[in-house]
Amino acid sequence: MAGQLHVSTPVRPRMAVGAKAHLKHSPSVLLLVDVINPLDFPGAKTLQEPALEAARACVKLKQRMARHGQQTVYANDNYGQWRSDFQELLGDCQQRDGASGEIARLLAPGPDDLVILKPRHSAFFATPLDLLLTQMHTETLVIAGFAADICVQLTAMDANLRGHRIWVPRDCVASESDTRKSDALNYLTRVLNADTRASTKRRLPL
Repeated sequence: MAGQLHVSTPVRPRMAVGAKAHLKHSPSVLLLVDVINPLDFPGAKTLQEPALEAARACVKLKQRMARHGQQTVYANDNYGQWRSDFQELLGDCQQRDGASGEIARLLAPGPDDLVILKPRHSAFFATPLDLLLTQMHTETLVIAGFAADICVQLTAMDANLRGHRIWVPRDCVASESDTRKSDALNYLTRVLNADTRASTKRRLPL
């Protein structure tokens, strides 16, 4: 139940771009794609309920991975504005009613999390993500977020091209329809050999 989940007090995460802070060794990384999201685009209404359900599962997975010292990276849309401020977006979403606000409050980045802004669907395109993963010696990428059939799938495709093992927990992703989600997960399994078992079905550390 949502009431049983621990919600961290919002803090300013480390921004990956230009950061000189030491990056810890993290063979497995949780990549949260577009989870801080106003959900105000066409079709978002049908995404809200499954996205909130996925966010609750993401909270538990993030906590489990953190206990094993594994890094979390947020890859968030910059909404076409290179001057966009992630903290401003986070604050705006947290003040909202409904799914967008609850998700932002549940998944607000912690002090050890990294945040990157992405201009397109894939979290790898025109971002420092590849460099970050290389510096952290990351082999397994756990990809969660929205939407399973767009940004999550395209990020997984790019991760596969770079030789990463991929786990997309089916309970930690959402799409605008069950069919879209199912089709995406089937593609990830069949073409990319990705693991799509639910977050509760795999032991950690990876």
